[in-house]
Amino acid sequence: MSNSILVLGSSGTGKSSAIRTLNSDSTFVLGILDKPLPFKSYKNQYKKLQGWDDREGNYYSSDDWMKVLKCLKLVNDEFPHIKTIVIEDFNYLMANEFMRRACEKGYERFSEIAQHAWMVINFINSVRADLNVFVTCHNEIDATGVSKAKTVGKMLDDKISLEGLFSIVLHTAVIDGEYRFLTRNDGSRVAKSPMGMFDCDYIENDFSWVLNEISSYYGGC
Repeated sequence: MSNSILVLGSSGTGKSSAIRTLNSDSTFVLGILDKPLPFKSYKNQYKKLQGWDDREGNYYSSDDWMKVLKCLKLVNDEFPHIKTIVIEDFNYLMANEFMRRACEKGYERFSEIAQHAWMVINFINSVRADLNVFVTCHNEIDATGVSKAKTVGKMLDDKISLEGLFSIVLHTAVIDGEYRFLTRNDGSRVAKSPMGMFDCDYIENDFSWVLNEISSYYGGC
């Protein structure tokens, strides 16, 4: 089974910046929103996929769940050199579909949006064992004051809990001006990791380091 990691946080708190430490030769970035990555010279490292026959690109952008799923399947099946996928701004996969369908009557669309998000995550959790997947998502504060994954409403939350589909959830934190990841639920922010995987509550804003710790914990998986 692959390693899938959900990364939650507000805009500008270090979700995307952690990509900078990954080896771009073995990383594929799938941006739901086609926006610049927040580190210097990223265009030299991440080249846009030029069609489904391209085997050299390592960046693709779409907010269409079917195209996202097709891209993930392509990387899983045809890109053996890729060892890490980063899906950026996952919540907009749901939000943009909701806005496109805002004029539809009835509640069926909420069930369908939830199903589409679930299908993408379900595939992520079934990719080849040597493929790691980071999913970044904006957070929101719920009625109890807890920071959780942002979706498009209570009905969707009742049908799909994003955090429950991942065994590792990191939450961004800014401490003394430095980006960090929270690894455990502190009562106000949803975060979790297997017992003993990380030796402290806050870890470095570094996806490469995170993967090394996960590999070491699972015995090189």
